[in-house]
Amino acid sequence: MFFLLFCLIFLLKSVLISTELNPYNCSKYWKPSTYREADVILGAFIPMYITMELTQKISIRFNRNPYVLWEIFMFRWKNYQYMLTLYFAIEEINKDSHLLPNVTLGFHIYNAFLSNLKTLEGPLMWLSGRSEYICNYKCKTQHKALGVLSGTMPEFSAAIGTLLELYKVPQVTYGPFDTVLSDKGTFPSLYQMSPKDRAVTQTVISLLLHFGWKWVGLFVADDLKGKAFLSQLKAEMTSEDICVAFTQIIPVNWNSGEKHRAGIVNLNQYTEVNVEVFYGDVDDLLVFCLQNNVFLKGKKVWIMAKQHFTYLETIFNEKNDWINIFRGSFSFSKKRMIPGFKNFLEALIPSQYPGDLYFYKFWVDNFYCSPPDLLCGNPIPCPSNISLKRKQENHDVMTISEPSYSIWNAVYAVAHALHNMLLYKTELGSHEDISNSQLLPWQLHHFLRTIQVTNAAGDEISFDKNNNIMEKYDIQNFMEYTNYTSLLVKVGEFVSKSPQDQGFFINEVLIKWPSNFNQTPQSVCTQSCGPGFWKVLQEGRPVCCFSCGFCPEGHISNQTDLQKCIPCQRQEYPNPERNHCLPKSVTFLSFEDPLGMALACIALGFCVITAIVLGIFLKHQDSPIVKANNRTLSYILLISILLCFLCPFLFLGRPNTAACILQQIAFSLVFTLALSTVLAKTITVIMAFRVMKPGRTMRRLFVSGIYNSVIPICLLIQFMLCGVWLGTSPPYIDTDAHSEHAHVILLCNKGSVTAFYCVLAYLGTLALGSYTVAFLVRNLPDTFNEAKFLTFSMLLFMSVWVTFLPVYHSTKGKAMVAVEVFSILSSSAGLLGCIFFPKCYIILLRPDKNSLRCFKNKRHHIKNYHFDELI
Repeated sequence: MFFLLFCLIFLLKSVLISTELNPYNCSKYWKPSTYREADVILGAFIPMYITMELTQKISIRFNRNPYVLWEIFMFRWKNYQYMLTLYFAIEEINKDSHLLPNVTLGFHIYNAFLSNLKTLEGPLMWLSGRSEYICNYKCKTQHKALGVLSGTMPEFSAAIGTLLELYKVPQVTYGPFDTVLSDKGTFPSLYQMSPKDRAVTQTVISLLLHFGWKWVGLFVADDLKGKAFLSQLKAEMTSEDICVAFTQIIPVNWNSGEKHRAGIVNLNQYTEVNVEVFYGDVDDLLVFCLQNNVFLKGKKVWIMAKQHFTYLETIFNEKNDWINIFRGSFSFSKKRMIPGFKNFLEALIPSQYPGDLYFYKFWVDNFYCSPPDLLCGNPIPCPSNISLKRKQENHDVMTISEPSYSIWNAVYAVAHALHNMLLYKTELGSHEDISNSQLLPWQLHHFLRTIQVTNAAGDEISFDKNNNIMEKYDIQNFMEYTNYTSLLVKVGEFVSKSPQDQGFFINEVLIKWPSNFNQTPQSVCTQSCGPGFWKVLQEGRPVCCFSCGFCPEGHISNQTDLQKCIPCQRQEYPNPERNHCLPKSVTFLSFEDPLGMALACIALGFCVITAIVLGIFLKHQDSPIVKANNRTLSYILLISILLCFLCPFLFLGRPNTAACILQQIAFSLVFTLALSTVLAKTITVIMAFRVMKPGRTMRRLFVSGIYNSVIPICLLIQFMLCGVWLGTSPPYIDTDAHSEHAHVILLCNKGSVTAFYCVLAYLGTLALGSYTVAFLVRNLPDTFNEAKFLTFSMLLFMSVWVTFLPVYHSTKGKAMVAVEVFSILSSSAGLLGCIFFPKCYIILLRPDKNSLRCFKNKRHHIKNYHFDELI
């Protein structure tokens, strides 16, 4: 199966230099082959020109004038470079005295275009040696070819492979690698010179990733190679989060008269798709678009994933309607240098190859002069000094193509195999082999299979399918050269030694985009999520179609299209834009902090008030109200309350190990002292009134001061709890990086939380005991009883610390420290206010009530009671 536009691209261009030069009249002189006699002949099929008969058939199909088709598809003689490469290689081999010293190589070149409609016609004519082939006859037996070079279309190579297999003639293809032709069971005599394109999909992926193209359309030929490429490309695109917007399968059987309307993608639905990857033959794509009216209105960036050896460079030098579609697009090529070939081309002169009509026509079309003995002609003779060196702008022939490089390697591969075969016959062959000088094609197979040499360019020549070689792709950009022509310009390269060792480079300055793009085009389903945002995938849609969400607190994104925001470290916090982490400053509840300053002032104020109250009590120590209920316990309680007000200063300021330990120990012991003193006072009150009842036991206990032992006992128990706390898990310095946005808070960790709550529970038990005892004696005569004040103070104390627990758990950082300090201050203030402020009121403002006479009048039912016993 061969393609219409492929044939049109290689249509023979006959430029009319004068009215006498008519392409149709000239074409009748064409002969299908050219021949050079030698000891060993190498056959070659090269597409050189198309017959007028085929052109007329094509013109009828598309209802176009054949001469108009010739004018549209101006042939630039690109394929003639293949023939010149063959000339160059054979001449170099014949000059080499070491490779084939006693054997000369010749060639028989046949035009492959004759075989496009009748595939086997050319090979049969070549085998039979006649212009009209005769089936099952080989008239040309004297100069039978030892091997055949074929390409560039794998369909042609496959078609003649069956015929050549009948005669065991080795066929070496110089076209692109084809997996179908690599089947040795079907084509045992066929060898592919071009290596397998293992890295073409990686090249496509690298190009897409470099420009950020995530929403891509695929046009793939409906054949085995296309399906394999599609499967591999989709797998790699998925791994790189590149989405396929649509996939259009292109039929390859363009000869069919039916329009392939089934499964045609409505491209109007994909306006965001500005990049389209194409794998297949350009002629199939163009015919498909023509037949189904799916030509794009807007220009796109095309990525030609498949190497189009025979016509890709040519089509973009043609003056036709399709050229604007592909300008600004990309192609891949594995062009390499052929040492000495440029000098060979520059040294060509018109009379160098007499009898080669292709060579004659080449000078007519490119230099507008006539070499000697041209059969159809131009009356202007070529100057003697004319050469290609004087016309460097002829890009068709002077630019080395991949097929030319493969032809050069193929000729040398056959020459080395022939060398090894002759060496084997000379050194290891039998006497009959040596005496029989005839070389048979089938004898060359063994030596071709095992050939492994390095050419003059430093590349390895081998037919081993498992031989991994470095793949290097030139990335080419189709850019406008003139108003009617475009050029393929190298803008980058991709090198792959292995899947783990790859290199990609591209020079964006050299790239020319399609005319409707002023800058690098975008091809995305959704615009990228910039720094500070993350991709939120949408259910039921491809991964490339998403929404952008602002990064949560404590997270940033410093790249585009991040799928998950990055958390900042403990010592860092995000900036307002959430695209950068800033270092947190260290802070703590200091005296300079407004909250810390307020708490310190309150604590200091209460310390002064407590000291004043203590001074008032010391000054009026002999007054009845001070002497009542044991003034020593009152002094101890005032001192413990003063120490309680001093405890907050341990919580303020920069934490250190000593302060962290003293905070909890001092807090627990000082409050234990205060509460045990309150408990002792309540016990004193109840024992004082029990003493008046008959019985000597209570009086002895009261007189002995047993109530004074309550304080050391309670302190001892608290000392034991604190000792266990410090021995197991003492408090230590800790940091809180979460409570405040831009700060790391230094604070004291309690260490053992269980021990901390045990201390609080013990204090609560003392408070509850004091409250219970005071509540029981609250109705005793007011003159001698402060139980009501003790009851209120313990009720307030317990209310503060019961409230403290949930609030303490719900706060973090400096607020947590402030809550604990506030609880200490409020509970201490409750003790001070409820117990001592009423007494100070009487001492300072109601001195009339602070007298023994007043107390005796109110206690007429109490007899023989001496208040000094309560002191």
